[in-house]
Order: sequence, then C-alpha cells, then structure tokens
Amino acid sequence: MGGKQYIEFVEQIRDRPGLYGLNGTYHPTVMLLLGFDLARDGDLLRGFREWLVVCKGECSSLMWYAFVFQEALPGVSLRNWGRLEPEQDLHAVDVLFSLVLEFLQERDDA
Repeated sequence: MGGKQYIEFVEQIRDRPGLYGLNGTYHPTVMLLLGFDLARDGDLLRGFREWLVVCKGECSSLMWYAFVFQEALPGVSLRNWGRLEPEQDLHAVDVLFSLVLEFLQERDDA
C-alpha cells in the first residue's frame, strides 16, 4: 500500500468515520491514524511533521497531532483535546484530514 492507496484510505476514513469506529472527534481520529501509521512502519505519515513545519515556516518540536491541533484551534490547550465542544472537534478533524490529504497528494506528486 502506498501513494494513491493511502489517499483513498484517508478519504474513506474522512467520508465514513463510523465504519472505523470513529465518532467525529479529534483524539480518536488521531489515534486511528497513529495506529495505522505504526502498522505500516511509519510509511503513511513519513515526513508529515517536517512538511507541516515547512508549510508553517516555524521551527517546532511539537508532534504532528499537536501541530495540527494548534493550527485548527489556536489558543486552545492540547490538554483539552478530549473535552472540546462538538464544533471544535469537527473543525479540528476537518483541518486534520485536509492537511493529511494535501501532504499525501504533494508527496505522491513528488
């Protein structure tokens, strides 16, 4: 699996989260992506954190999920990621999928 297959897989999760046991909240969505990435020996998200840093133009030691969280919800503490308002969760998940898919597309094109 790789390239276009990863894009299709992430799109499936985005479009039908319930099939993957997700309820549209940020924390479980991140955990699913992390788990899948680990199962693929880091191949799904290889370079994602670095890509985020370059896109933002700032040095950062944050993990990718914290970086995306800050991008989606500036000013909201990551410690609250399990206690977000429903609209915050939806927005954070939307930003997550948008960034992951953009990254995978660019990586595939390269």
